Amino acid sequence: MLDKEETVEKKKIGIGAMTVITIVTILIVVLGIVAVLRIIGKNNLTTSIVDAAETIDIGKADETLKDNQILYNGKVYELNEELITILVMGIDKETVTTVGGQSWTEEEAGEYAGGQADALFLMIINPRDKNVYVIAINRNSMVDVDVWDENGNYKGVFTKQVALQHGYGDGKEESCKRQVKTVSRMFHNIPIHSYAAVSMDAIPELNDALGGITVEVLDDIIYPEYDMNLHQGDIVTLYGEKAYWYVRLRNENVFNSNELRLQRQKQYLTTFAAEAKNQATSDIRVAINLYNTVSKYMVTDIDLSSFTYLATEALGYNFDINNLYSLQGEVIQGNNFEEFYVDDNALQELIVKLFYEPAGE
Repeated sequence: MLDKEETVEKKKIGIGAMTVITIVTILIVVLGIVAVLRIIGKNNLTTSIVDAAETIDIGKADETLKDNQILYNGKVYELNEELITILVMGIDKETVTTVGGQSWTEEEAGEYAGGQADALFLMIINPRDKNVYVIAINRNSMVDVDVWDENGNYKGVFTKQVALQHGYGDGKEESCKRQVKTVSRMFHNIPIHSYAAVSMDAIPELNDALGGITVEVLDDIIYPEYDMNLHQGDIVTLYGEKAYWYVRLRNENVFNSNELRLQRQKQYLTTFAAEAKNQATSDIRVAINLYNTVSKYMVTDIDLSSFTYLATEALGYNFDINNLYSLQGEVIQGNNFEEFYVDDNALQELIVKLFYEPAGE
């Protein structure tokens, strides 16, 4: 029986989220306290991290609408308040010294010392249609970023890559909360309920815990210095560091290289999730091993009761490549690095599609 201190200890979630959910389900059933933790966990997860004073700014204003309604393209829509949204971040501190595709000293890159959110995924759990949706966010998206100097003094809001926001913090809870606020603001103040940040260093261990991940290579990845010689169309099983480099490397000499990498990250994420769920269902030792591995690399605000709710509520939900979305926009070459400008009309349409339902239905 777990003691009180262990019961309230925060757990960590990230790329192996569905597998972690499987483990927590089994543990809680053994303890026999599912019902109580479900109630507490749901309450925790449905509380937005972002300041409640922020209001969603989509559609036209109409005094006749309720607080959770919007007027969009002549129709009234209602926010699905049962949704649970989780911002999942892949944190890569190595990119601190290569900001903008050029070499930086640690002193020059000091303001990003918390590490960049090199991969950003907004996960949406919908209890009404029993689906999990994921929006892949281009790390080069140019958005309003809150900036602090090396001494912790707030400098103001500047237009920067969304990935840089995590660096303006302690690399832990502070950085995560600031990243959540920025992404929520980017999504017109849509509520985000929790966060999970995983170091990219976890990928080799997680990958090999499943015996490798097999993919069809989406674009040429030829880097002799990293022992990478993969060509588009190859069917390969990734092991160890090769899995890490598959989701991290991008050819900075190719325009819009980050979009190519983002497609690989989406591919790897869905393949990994499917394989983890399949193996854990037949052998609980696989799940335990994955959980022990991922917990060393994670920072999250999702506690045991929230895990329990996710486990018992969302384990059987559908999640596949059709539930993965990318933001539309335009890539231009900035002074030092590529800049991605989100198509705001397309973004609003996606928000309405995933977060809203026609009023009265």
